[in-house]
Amino acid sequence: MKAALIIFSALHRLVTGLKNALYEWGWMRPRRAPLPVISVGSLALGGMGKTPLAMEILGYISSRGLRPALVARGYKGSWEQKGGMLSDGRGIYGNWRQSGDEAYLAAQRFPQAGVFVGKHRLRSCLRAKSEGFDLAVLDDGFQHRKLVRDLDIVIFDPAEKTALREPFSGLKRAHLILLPDSARERTRQKISKGSPAARVVRFSIMPKAFHRVGESGPEETVDLGRFRGRRVLAFCGIARPDRFFAMLESLGLGLLDRMAFSDHHSYPPASWRRIWGRVEALKPEAVITTEKDAIKLLHREDRNVGPGSPETAAPIWALRIEPLLPPEFYRVLDSVLAAKGKA
Repeated sequence: MKAALIIFSALHRLVTGLKNALYEWGWMRPRRAPLPVISVGSLALGGMGKTPLAMEILGYISSRGLRPALVARGYKGSWEQKGGMLSDGRGIYGNWRQSGDEAYLAAQRFPQAGVFVGKHRLRSCLRAKSEGFDLAVLDDGFQHRKLVRDLDIVIFDPAEKTALREPFSGLKRAHLILLPDSARERTRQKISKGSPAARVVRFSIMPKAFHRVGESGPEETVDLGRFRGRRVLAFCGIARPDRFFAMLESLGLGLLDRMAFSDHHSYPPASWRRIWGRVEALKPEAVITTEKDAIKLLHREDRNVGPGSPETAAPIWALRIEPLLPPEFYRVLDSVLAAKGKA
């Protein structure tokens, strides 16, 4: 698996490097959207916290009285190629199978925001503008060079050296670089020196609460101490499952089993039967998953297995995570909004 990842990463860096060279030489030029664009991205392949960060920005911009729209590719959704509007800020007009899981999660968490998906991001921005939105938040957009962005935010973990989309030199394009709290001060200074045009700040991804999962979405909410010392089964289909399991253990949960599926796993009936087989065998006090995985409980293919069915032996809870960011991060956002006349 690691060898395959190394090969894929090398090919990805090659393609990205050629594309970047075309833009740097002026042979290709990005186009400007009709509204300000804030991009959230990373150098690494998946699991860096981009979507939680994008949702934090949506929430902050909404709190300023503005109407933000999330613009995402909609990875593995049926609308990825043709594009589509998942939410206009008044209603949700599709499901996660159409929009992709991360876009649907954002629409569910922030019903007042727009959510537009599809590989043609400029087209999504044009539609967002026509629907009356003030600003676009581009999810996973650092390598999407076709759009001019007013703020390029990059999450960078110096410890990640294998699963990279492009070399470290790509950080020179960033306006704001987020380093994990665990990064050494010497590393921060080195990155600041190598990317003099960027501000470098620290951040962390923190657990926030547990949400009871129902057939229509989140229901009861409990604090992080609810399952301390409890026997639970955990499952997820994300890029870096070990981080999720380690976070649960840090909260004092006793993990009876760790079931890891592929990133963006769609959970067909066979997967649910496997999960509930382990539930019946282990008799956990609760089943814990991520918010991204929890939305797969909606619109399931097989209603005979899962929440509310006779086979269910324990309730399902989703762990909500949120980024912890310094005041400087929000000052940068405010400066962009002020420069664009949106503050």
